[in-house]
Parts: sequence; structure tokens; C-alpha cells
Amino acid sequence: MTDRVARNWTAFLLIGFVLYGVLYAASEQLVYRYGHRNRFFMISTATAPRYDYVILGASHAAVLDYDDMNVRLEKMAGGTVINLSVVGGGITVNRLLFDYFLARRHRAATILYVADSFAFYSTQWNEDRLNDARLFLRAPFDATLARLLVQNPSTRSAGLSYLAGFTKINNPNRFEPDVSEDEATRFIKTYRPVGQIDRERIEYLYPASIDQRDRQKYLAQLDRLMGDAKALGLGFLIVRPPIPERISKMLPGESDFARELETIAGRRGVQVHDFSHRCNDERFFFDTDHLNRNGVLNFYENCLREALSSARAN
Repeated sequence: MTDRVARNWTAFLLIGFVLYGVLYAASEQLVYRYGHRNRFFMISTATAPRYDYVILGASHAAVLDYDDMNVRLEKMAGGTVINLSVVGGGITVNRLLFDYFLARRHRAATILYVADSFAFYSTQWNEDRLNDARLFLRAPFDATLARLLVQNPSTRSAGLSYLAGFTKINNPNRFEPDVSEDEATRFIKTYRPVGQIDRERIEYLYPASIDQRDRQKYLAQLDRLMGDAKALGLGFLIVRPPIPERISKMLPGESDFARELETIAGRRGVQVHDFSHRCNDERFFFDTDHLNRNGVLNFYENCLREALSSARAN
């Protein structure tokens, strides 16, 4: 009886593993069919061994990849561009993506870092975001990425989740293209300011009270990224994105952040181009603080072109 029970359980487990393997393989196929916007997917499937610009940052950098904006940026910059920014992704997320980019044996000439102050104030946009399973829903299986995640104690749980593939299998949107609603429908629109929505946006992005230790910790991570990039012979350029004046006035600790950013960048010989008060007319935004299509094109022509030209001259 005991042997029969053991055989039954063994058969049951084998069937379960086979079914799980089939589901895992199917979910991987769906990733390759629909996951083109996922940054880990982009790195894994990138064909160019070298890019002239790697863009890192959060959502204000992500709009530079909406629709055909990356193609237009490549034409303006006269070089290849890969945008690895992540909505809600702070410096710790940026660092993982850059390390993965290098681990896949890609190379770059210059890192273009789009700096948002909110991303340097909270674990919400850093460690918490790094361990957010949604970040890896469309990331194809890659032993290189798994190794990066598992070998780092802060991302080990995310690595185990990534290896298991459970969230990927259960992704409710697995049959849909990986395109956000912002890109699909809002990017061409113009936002009409609403005071309550503006306030809620700031409350969402920033902690109730600013902890300078958190800011200094995450700025130190940016400093290390700059140092490591320089050691590899890469150029590094920091850009502050356009923000509507009414929103800019609401940002907490902005002058202190700008000063500290300039200080650490200056020590590394890195230029900071602050466009937070330029190219920021109200008509250029599709929501409280993100550039719409016309806004991005205006930013390219009247702000970013200047920064890229200055960087090349130096």
C-alpha cells in the first residue's frame, strides 16, 4: 500500500511538473510575441553590440521612447539610442538594467541620465520597485539576468520569483501588447490642469517628509554609477526634464536636490543640463508632468539638442 501511494504521488508530481513546464514555455513564447517594451526584453533581444546613447531614468525619460520618439531621437542625435528607463524606477533599478546591459556584452558611448528628484527620496522607487514582480512580467528567461538577481541579497527574492515564472504564467495581460495606456491613448493629448489632481500627484511621488539621508544614499548610488561608467570610458550626461511651472513650485526640497546633484556631478566632470524650467509650456504635457508628443518634439529641438551638442564638444 505504501509503495502504491508513493508511486501515485510521484506520478502526480511528475504530471504537475510537466504541466508547469508547458505553461512556462507558453508564457515565454507570449513574452517574445508581446513584450517588446519591457526593458529586460529590449536588452536580451538587442542586436546592436554598441549604442551611442543609453537612456536611464524614470517616467519622464520613458516618454522619449513612446510611439516613434526613439527613431526621431536617433535621427537628431545622429546615432543609435536604446531607452532603458522604467516608469517608477529609481537609481537602483537603473543600475540593475545597466549592469544587465553590460553583462549581455553590449557597449555604449554615452549614458544619458534623466534625473527626477522624486526617485531619490524613497525605497518605493528603488528597492521596493526592484522587487516588484511586475517589473519582470515580460522579461524573457535569461540565465545572465537570473544570476544578477540571485547573487545580490537585495534582489534575491525577485530573482527566485523570476526563475519560478509564476507571475509571468499568471499575467492577466499576457495576450496583450506591452504598451501603456499613456503611450496608447494619452500621449497625443493636452492636459487641462486640475489643482486637486496636481496635489495628489505630488503626494504620490514624494514622501510626507523629506529624509536627507535617503536622498544622500541614492545620490551616492548615482555617483558610483557615474564613476563606474567613467572607468569604462563612457561619457555621462545628466538632464533634468521639463516640468510645468505650477508643478515645479510644489516640489519639496528641489533646490537642495539640484545643488547636491550639481556637486556630485561636478566632482565627476559630468555636465548637468537643467531643463526643468524650459520647454515647459502647459500645452506640451498630456498629464500633470509628462511631455506629450508635441512636447517631446519641442524638447528634442529646443533643449536636448543643445545638451547633446555641448557633450560632444567636450
